[in-house]
Amino acid sequence: MKKLLLSTALLLVLSLSFTSCRDTKKAEDAADAAVEAAADAAEDAADAAGEAVEAAADVAGEAADAAVESATEAVESAADAAGEAVEGAAKAAGEAVDAAKSKVEEVKKEAGH
Repeated sequence: MKKLLLSTALLLVLSLSFTSCRDTKKAEDAADAAVEAAADAAEDAADAAGEAVEAAADVAGEAADAAVESATEAVESAADAAGEAVEGAAKAAGEAVDAAKSKVEEVKKEAGH
């Protein structure tokens, strides 16, 4: 009876030790899988951040292009307006000279010359 009891205890201890080793292996596998999943998630986050930076750079480039185009159009409009102002001033000066000549001629006629 003593041998039977000791044999049963020995079998029980051996089965528990193999089971606990197997659980440790599963825990290591689970830990490895968790580390791999975390690394994959970090890599995906880095890729997403890179894509966001590229998109922001594209938007900034487009905004800069639009600003340059608007500035160019503003300069062209200002140049056109300045040209028109110069033409208007020249025309007004010409008209003033013509009016002054007319007055001089009028005064000469009245004075008898």
